[in-house]
Amino acid sequence: METTAISLHPDITDKRLVRAFSYIGGKWTAAQDGTTLGVTNPADGSALGDIACLSTDESARAVDVAQTAFSTWSALLPQERSTMLRRWFDLMIENREDLARIMVLEQGKPLSEARGEIDYAASFVEFYAEEAKRPNIEGVTSHLHDAEVELWLEPVGVVALVTPWNFPAAMLTRKAAAALAAGCTVVAHPSSETPYSALALAELAERAGLPAGVFNVVTGKASDIVTPWTADARVRALSFTGSTEVGRLLYRASAETVKKLVLELGGHAPVIVFKGADLDEAVTETIMAKFATSGQDCLGANRIYVERPVYDEFCRRFIEATKALSIGTGMDDPDIGPLMNEKAVAKQEEHVADAVAKGAKLACGGKRHALGPLFYEPTVLTDVPDSALIMREETFGPVAPITPFESEEEVIARANDSEFGLVAYVHSLDPRRIYRVSRALQFGMVAVNRTKVTGAPIPFGGTKQSGMGREGARRGMEEFMEIKYVCRDWA
Repeated sequence: METTAISLHPDITDKRLVRAFSYIGGKWTAAQDGTTLGVTNPADGSALGDIACLSTDESARAVDVAQTAFSTWSALLPQERSTMLRRWFDLMIENREDLARIMVLEQGKPLSEARGEIDYAASFVEFYAEEAKRPNIEGVTSHLHDAEVELWLEPVGVVALVTPWNFPAAMLTRKAAAALAAGCTVVAHPSSETPYSALALAELAERAGLPAGVFNVVTGKASDIVTPWTADARVRALSFTGSTEVGRLLYRASAETVKKLVLELGGHAPVIVFKGADLDEAVTETIMAKFATSGQDCLGANRIYVERPVYDEFCRRFIEATKALSIGTGMDDPDIGPLMNEKAVAKQEEHVADAVAKGAKLACGGKRHALGPLFYEPTVLTDVPDSALIMREETFGPVAPITPFESEEEVIARANDSEFGLVAYVHSLDPRRIYRVSRALQFGMVAVNRTKVTGAPIPFGGTKQSGMGREGARRGMEEFMEIKYVCRDWA
């Protein structure tokens, strides 16, 4: 197999999991002209290796093989697809430690979080291995004499998947397992900053027995890889996780071929803490919501609203908890690891400087850490005005802005005053208030007195410009299926 610096890392046991080539039609494929892209470790900037940088023509060829494989894959019994997906899940669990360590090296997240992501990623494969057996025909009461009416769910065809760097395993399996269970074939493009996790999953998919051409992973520059997919009418659906800005571009580019779209875009999650809430719980959960994945999470808490009577005490406890967070390289399993790139760190600096200039108080942090240029101290800003950039834009880093509010009506209006609507967090012990606020918040998901809400059985997604469609649950599989109406005359 191809040799890379990451494959030589002593923490990785199964060296065959480290791949530098694309996986197309069951073959590990280098760029025809030998072009590569470098991948670095965000913790120290060291080179992990080079991956194949395929051209537009080579990306289009991936659609050719996926289209060819579709007729055979979609014709399999659902139980046959289920068996292969279940084997893929088993292999992910067997290789959990290696997959986690590959992720730490290329993405930088703490090792325990990487292990958690592998479990999370595998859970989608396990879930859809079961759902693959249940694309039931639905009987409908006929509106016509002597006619029988049925609705069939059928796979759409070739599905394109474009996945981000912050969850390089889970975002791929959440999409791919649903599409494969539905009977679709897949062409996937992982972020060029974190390609090794996706390629390792392709290696395990091959071992699991997925036929050639069913699951393809194409590496290179996003513009070269994805552009032919948006223009190709044979690609019947596209699923993307990433920024709202890029989501808009893909929306427009897919319009000409009228694709089905699943877009999981930006978030700007509010946390609302009411008086009477369990403050210990609220602080603990908000720390988790803010600083998991070093703040690089579309579900990350980005605006923290605290009711005035408990504002000072919440801030005191939250600042104390933030100062206690450890910072380090992922393999040391700290609370906070490096950010992904220089652009991410620069955004933290911009948001902090802007907030302070507009009257916010810097309670702790507020600068790069001595560990390296991509490490940023966990930071708390208090008394942050709504005019600050951090209250309008997704920060995607370890900076927590806290601001007081006076009434329920006021905080709902402020929380809803955003183009984003992915998730909101509410802390209260009043059941009537919980109901009112949960109904009034314009978000696709609401978490009450907790942070963790996602999982394979739930439909993940947002409203407004946080996206369209749902991932996970049965609805996640149905995004890659079409309804065929059959009306039979028995006369």
